[in-house]
Amino acid sequence: MAAAALAMEIVAVGRKMAAAGLTTGSGGNISALDDGGRVTITPSGIAYADLTPEQLVVTDRRGERLADGLTPSSELGFHLALYDHRPDIRAVVHTHSVYATTFACLREEIPAVHYLVGYCGHKVRVAPYATFGTPALAAGIIATIGEDQAVLLANHGLVAVGPSLTRAFAVAEEIELVARLYYQTRAIGRPHILSEAEMNAVLEKFKGYGQRPPAAPP
Repeated sequence: MAAAALAMEIVAVGRKMAAAGLTTGSGGNISALDDGGRVTITPSGIAYADLTPEQLVVTDRRGERLADGLTPSSELGFHLALYDHRPDIRAVVHTHSVYATTFACLREEIPAVHYLVGYCGHKVRVAPYATFGTPALAAGIIATIGEDQAVLLANHGLVAVGPSLTRAFAVAEEIELVARLYYQTRAIGRPHILSEAEMNAVLEKFKGYGQRPPAAPP
């Protein structure tokens, strides 16, 4: 996606993230890669309600700013690490969503209590605690995420990734739903967890889920 369109989409996703209750104020952060492989990321300390495309920060893959402007998110390091770690990742959405973060604070993974955990993988694992914005936090995320699409950050929040901002946001939103269901089922009983075989079937069906572009004419 071109840089200008990408900046507008990041702002829109930020507002959706706040409206959906996945964060408050300026908490969390969002980034994506543009067509030139540059990183566009939200700035530090600007509330999503006040954010404009002009306030976003563009860096190269080493984190060097490509123009004067605001300071990038303090979490830029783990965004860069994720892009370097997996070429399929083109967008990162980091939230402080309440139910997912509740389990992050317990340092408990979110199991397959509902098939929509498949937006992440078989379950949502927990990266070890490290101070925000540090290389240790980035290293823990990389060591934990594997091929999954989300990871909990102990005592911190959730990181969701995807091939697009739309997909990364959907991952964050669906995992918050699953976290809420897990919390609620544990509050009133003992939830039944889907087996690995059952989740394998879900993940296979997910491959053909949704709309597909029409085939090119012969």
